[in-house]
Amino acid sequence: MHLDPVAIVTAFGLIFLAELPDKTMFASLAMGTRMKPIYVWFGTSAAFAVHVAIAVGAGSLLGLLPGWIVKLVSGLMFLFGAFMLLRGGDDEDGEDEAGAKTVTGFWPVFGTAFMAVFIGEWGDLTQITTANLAATNGTLSTAIGSFIALISVSGLALIAGRFIAKRVPLKTVQRVGGICMLVLAVWSFVEIFA
Repeated sequence: MHLDPVAIVTAFGLIFLAELPDKTMFASLAMGTRMKPIYVWFGTSAAFAVHVAIAVGAGSLLGLLPGWIVKLVSGLMFLFGAFMLLRGGDDEDGEDEAGAKTVTGFWPVFGTAFMAVFIGEWGDLTQITTANLAATNGTLSTAIGSFIALISVSGLALIAGRFIAKRVPLKTVQRVGGICMLVLAVWSFVEIFA
C-alpha cells in the first residue's frame, strides 16, 4: 500500500476540526479530571483505533445500523458515567485527601474510557467522515490521518482536564464532570428524535 501525505494531512485536518467540539472530547476532559489521564488516553486511543478500522474497512455498512439504537446506548453510557461521578457513598475505589472517590487501576480506567468512546462514537460525524475519505483518498492514508487527529484531540482534552483538576477542588470537578456527562446523555437522547 502506498501512503499519500496529502490524504493523511487532509484526513487529519478534517477529523481534528470535527472532533474538537464533539461530545467525546468533553467526555475525555471529564474522565481526565477523575482518572489517571494516561490510562484514559490509552482507553480512548484503543477505541478510536477500532472505530477508524471499522470506518475505513466497512464505512458504507455503518449507515445500516439503526441510528436511534446507537444514540440510545450512547446516552445510557453517558448517563451511567454521570451517575458514577455524582454518586455518593463508599466503594472499593480509592479516595483522595478530600474524600472524593477516584477510579484507580489501569484496567478499570482503560475499560471505562474505551467503552465511553467506543459506544459514543458510533455513527459520529468523524466516523462517517473517515469512511467517506477512505472511499476517495485511500484507506491507509485516511486511517493514519484520522487516528492521529482523534488521539490528539483526546490528549489535548486530558491535558486540559489535568490542568483543571490541579486548580479546582476535586469535589467541584467531580460535580461539573457529572453534569457534563448528564448533558451528554440528554444530548444523545435528543438526537434520537432529531
